Amino acid sequence: MSSGDKLIIFDTTLRDGEQSPGASMTKDEKVRIAKALERMRVDIIEAGFPIASPGDFESVQAVAEAVKDSTVCGLARALEKDINRAGEALKNANSSRIHTFIATSPIHMKMKLRMEPDMVLEQAVAAVKMARKFTDNVEFSPEDAGRSETDFLCRVIEAVIKAGATTINIPDTVGYNLPNQFGDLIGTLIHRIPNSDKAVFSVHCHNDLGLAVANSLSAVLNGARQVECTINGLGERAGNASLEEVVMAVRTRQDLFTCDTTLDTTQIVPCSRLVSGITGFPVQPNKAIVGANAFAHESGIHQDGVLKSRETYEIMRAQDVGWKENRIVLGKHSGRNALKTRLEDLGIDLGSEEELNDAFARFKDLADKKHEIFDEDLQALVADTNKMAINEHVKLVRLKVCSETGEIPEADIVINLNGEECSATAKGSGPVDAAYKAIEQVVKSNTELQLYSVNNITSGTDSQGEVTVRLSHNGRIVHGQGADTDIVVASAKAYINALNKVMLPEDREHPQLGDV
Repeated sequence: MSSGDKLIIFDTTLRDGEQSPGASMTKDEKVRIAKALERMRVDIIEAGFPIASPGDFESVQAVAEAVKDSTVCGLARALEKDINRAGEALKNANSSRIHTFIATSPIHMKMKLRMEPDMVLEQAVAAVKMARKFTDNVEFSPEDAGRSETDFLCRVIEAVIKAGATTINIPDTVGYNLPNQFGDLIGTLIHRIPNSDKAVFSVHCHNDLGLAVANSLSAVLNGARQVECTINGLGERAGNASLEEVVMAVRTRQDLFTCDTTLDTTQIVPCSRLVSGITGFPVQPNKAIVGANAFAHESGIHQDGVLKSRETYEIMRAQDVGWKENRIVLGKHSGRNALKTRLEDLGIDLGSEEELNDAFARFKDLADKKHEIFDEDLQALVADTNKMAINEHVKLVRLKVCSETGEIPEADIVINLNGEECSATAKGSGPVDAAYKAIEQVVKSNTELQLYSVNNITSGTDSQGEVTVRLSHNGRIVHGQGADTDIVVASAKAYINALNKVMLPEDREHPQLGDV
């Protein structure tokens, strides 16, 4: 594939995706996701915003050292301290990129930067030159380009390309543009800027109007050859362009697109599940490509058509994006090797014998409750195992809930709090409310519950329920997840998982210093 035929995928799940409230990731979690993106053969991984905090710096540094096949990128404002910090974090990367940005829209220049346009242009050029001291691979973004004046954009972009920028990213930072409008902007810039052939044009679209993917695809049709996107469309506010939707739209519609990615798309679903499990953001069942219903057919007419010929109602093969049928039926008689093999098929590496043993013990417990274990159960089980690895100040020992028609539900709970078993009894408006009140009697966390969400992992009355909670504590937001065939137990697990995160020392600020 020639350079003109290749569509470069720039994944910013670890940076822009992490700016979703409650989606903050630890260093180890970032490395796990980066390795999954590397297996997918993502071209560039934006690992974070090194200046944001010491924790974010260390995360970018760790990803840069762990990833060998993908280029690792760090974000930096057009400031010397930001660029130096990014260069330091990336110094051990096998392949690195610095992504620097400054706002160019009239409202941002006047209200946020309080700078005149000529000053913005001068600072943009200076930033690119500073970044070139660390790497030849420099990306420049005119923030809020979607609301910037075209003439000024042309001036800035021409100047930064001359200064050494090799990628020019055009962000629709606030999701304001419509597809035809945004595509025309990309085509206009490429046509009008004299040295546009010296750089790859990229786009970074937000989903405030639900148009991030549509705008990105319109840009590709008009000459853009890099798309910045995230797994599951994760991102602040309404999210970013969804990697899986962009990639599969281009691959499925090769009758319209003259380019394609080089991604291993069979890794899409495993990566989606990993990101969902780590961030605590469930994937809606009807989400394109990675939702549980994306390749499900209930209508009799649809079922008949698919049975006769898959193409009647499926424009992609489920296997091409990582959905797999069970090759081994897993249940209570299955052995550890069968579990390990199936996890490997799903792209899950537990890393150590101890983690495998723990996962196997939990698998056996689940198999006693369910007749058959599905892939989705394994994904939840492994996610639950990984949650156990955090510093557990609070552990659920025992939970008993009484819920009867006409009576107020009551929960009796036993919790291990910092090595000491404590018990409590509480009543509530429902069994979950009673359980949470009993937990609070022991822990006294002084947190506020902002979100409580329940999803069934598989079908059937014996399905595991997966609960996601979001807690706020002194301005800090954390999420927790728990899964169990008993939804009240799953709820207690999720709440306790979040409480354990509240009790962890906070080693980083939420990276909201800037965005593109």
